Amino acid sequence: MSISPEILAIEKEAEQLKNDEKFTESIAKYQEALALDETFVRGHLALSVLFHKTEQHADSVKHGERAYQLEPDDAFNAAALSVTYQRAFEGTRDPIYIEKAESVNTNMR
Repeated sequence: MSISPEILAIEKEAEQLKNDEKFTESIAKYQEALALDETFVRGHLALSVLFHKTEQHADSVKHGERAYQLEPDDAFNAAALSVTYQRAFEGTRDPIYIEKAESVNTNMR
């Protein structure tokens, strides 16, 4: 599936904001892109990273899981989700995230 020029333009702005460490503004831009196309996987992956950087672990996990749901056969998405769970565990110490990371790793084998 192709990505619309409008979403690509928003993504470019969001990436520049992220590079400038304007994480809140970058999050808003990626959310704008997802409002146009909720299936934009790169948007979910980027939001997962950005929410981690802003210590919003539940939102980070939500977007990592959505990227994986959209493209479950993509090995990168599975690996990214495992890392997302591990980072959420580090940030929250909630053991459910380690269990989820192990589950993803088991499914990748």
